[in-house]
Amino acid sequence: MTETYADLLAETAPAVIENDEQFTRINGELGRLVGRGRRRTPEETKLMRLLAVLVEDYERRNALPPEEATAADRLQFLLQHSGKTPADLLPIFGQRSHVNEALNGRRPISAPQARKLGALFHVNPGLFL
Repeated sequence: MTETYADLLAETAPAVIENDEQFTRINGELGRLVGRGRRRTPEETKLMRLLAVLVEDYERRNALPPEEATAADRLQFLLQHSGKTPADLLPIFGQRSHVNEALNGRRPISAPQARKLGALFHVNPGLFL
């Protein structure tokens, strides 16, 4: 007997992923569904798409640039993954040219700017120094 979407939801209990344990569980279920390939039912495909959105959201919120990244690399990475635009950095850098220079590594990020960036992206300001 084929499970309904409601049955699959009740069994899987998908929710916004808040920690690594939840991520591992949901990502494992996603992997199982992906592995079913053409044997997947339409209901399983619907659940798989939901789980993929949850996993992507968690990865976006918890992603960090590599440790060897420069301050400019980190700023670009966080800008890309936060959904913010360079225009959101104008209050911090003052001018578009300064934003572009900081993003391209041609302008160092000062300690006061690093504190403001840390508050904007909810990260340690030391990432930018």
